[in-house]
Amino acid sequence: MLSSVGSPVTRELLEQNSILSGLAGSHAAEVLEAGKFVRLKTREKVYDANSTIHEALFPINSVLSIVTEMEDGGAIEVGTVGCEGVSAIPLLLGSTTSANGSYCQVPGDAISLPAALFTQLSDDNVRFRRLLDRYLQAYINLLGQLAACNRLHSVYERCARWLLLTHDRVKSDDLPLTHEFLGMMLGSRRSGVTIAAASLRTAGFIRYSPGHITILDRPGLEQASCECYVVAQTQFAGLLRS
Repeated sequence: MLSSVGSPVTRELLEQNSILSGLAGSHAAEVLEAGKFVRLKTREKVYDANSTIHEALFPINSVLSIVTEMEDGGAIEVGTVGCEGVSAIPLLLGSTTSANGSYCQVPGDAISLPAALFTQLSDDNVRFRRLLDRYLQAYINLLGQLAACNRLHSVYERCARWLLLTHDRVKSDDLPLTHEFLGMMLGSRRSGVTIAAASLRTAGFIRYSPGHITILDRPGLEQASCECYVVAQTQFAGLLRS
């Protein structure tokens, strides 16, 4: 179970997550009282595959990765969660476990709710449930889009798309990230990611040093990306609107 950093959850923090920002009145008060402000580190576990999920995390400026692990120890990212969503999709669907695991991909802050309170709120609050359902629909649509993206688009385009989505979520130009980690996110060999990142750097879109990538030219990255970035933006902007 993740530990809090001692800071109280405030209304201002709720507003920084698209789902929690929709809470009002007594339901918002419950989250303010029972929620925990947590600071996540890179690779910190959110939940293990086939283990009980004890809490729901609502990222503020962190990014969570949903991963599938193979028998040979290899792993590949199958989904991500940022400030537009919540980690607890299995809980939302009535399960207490998941076949996949989840951990922090990009470090940052989040609000944690006990699983029981998350389930209670999703059952009792019609507006909250509607936002959760819209998020789930957007998330499923994005999974389908990214499956096609990984099959049809170059690692150069996919790298630009991934950096743009992450830039939106962390609200910072500086992304703590290694090539090895980025390769796992993109489902590509490290050598391919290195070439793609070098091309983006040569174009002046990014700067990178060991463990860090800095966004220098966002419009340039948008031009380098495939259409899947705009599709992702549209999905979440439309389905999370009240």
